Amino acid sequence: MVGDGGFMMNSQELETAVRENVPFVTLVWEDGHYGLIKWKEEEQFNGESCYVEFTNPDFKALAEAMHCRGYRVERAEDLIPTLEEAFAQPVPSVVVVKVDYGENMKLSERLAEIARQ
Repeated sequence: MVGDGGFMMNSQELETAVRENVPFVTLVWEDGHYGLIKWKEEEQFNGESCYVEFTNPDFKALAEAMHCRGYRVERAEDLIPTLEEAFAQPVPSVVVVKVDYGENMKLSERLAEIARQ
């Protein structure tokens, strides 16, 4: 499991896996941000962040261009069946899931509240 930013830093390793015949599944959380960095910046700077947004390629197409299997999960109920299919492949698979980290700041605020008690 990796965020889209982290995957972009290491996606070239899919070529190595294909060449060496090492099947595995990479689950990519896609939100178009360096999510953890954005969250920490928002905590520290009153909800503000900077330079953490980016655009992504079509990760499904990228995987397929690298001779892997690519999947995009559109609905929560499709996640498990998609992962089961991906794990059954003889080549590396990339499963892309859109995520919304919009609740992160609410979680931070709630945890801070609990810590003060």
